[in-house]
Amino acid sequence: MAWPDALPRRGLYLITPDTTDSLRLFSQCLRVLPARPALLQYRNKSTDPALRLAQAQTLRALTRAAGVGLIINDDVALAAQVGADGVHLGRDDGDIAAARARLGEHAILGASCYDQLPLAHAAIAAGADYVAFGAVCPSATKPNAVRAPLSLFADSAALGAPRVAIGGITPANAGEIVAAGADMLAVIGGVFDAEDPLAAACALSAGWG
Repeated sequence: MAWPDALPRRGLYLITPDTTDSLRLFSQCLRVLPARPALLQYRNKSTDPALRLAQAQTLRALTRAAGVGLIINDDVALAAQVGADGVHLGRDDGDIAAARARLGEHAILGASCYDQLPLAHAAIAAGADYVAFGAVCPSATKPNAVRAPLSLFADSAALGAPRVAIGGITPANAGEIVAAGADMLAVIGGVFDAEDPLAAACALSAGWG
């Protein structure tokens, strides 16, 4: 597995909200990067490739300046183009081995495993560096997402890789999820929709002491 020494393997894993308003996106990210999340994932399903490239390039510069790792959601080519630290792949978003061949041995590769432990074992065997389970709580971003029991984090401890929880996570429920064994908390609305995004990000980051 690959994981740069400079990037934490535990902590808050921020995921950007979908938006075509680039200035708002950059402002939102600049506001919360002082919380020093472990990673920031650029996720945008709703815009054209040119705007995605422009947004990802700026986020690469912002995260590099902040010392935060940048992960690209579902797009290996974009990750390579902007020099991201890695890519996150869903079940239908491409092959982990192919992503490794394209991005190199030092890239961080993540895989969505939903509520299925066998998918996590398969992802690690294929070369993934972390696995994500969710939705662990009801999610406004994906209201129809399958629910993943918190017991998955104990059941997957032998994987020896960071395990990411995603779905409906807020400062109010984060403690229970970390206590269950999650190494990272992947959050969109729990931070970016909060009244004070930086305070929410700091509260979530504090879960590991």
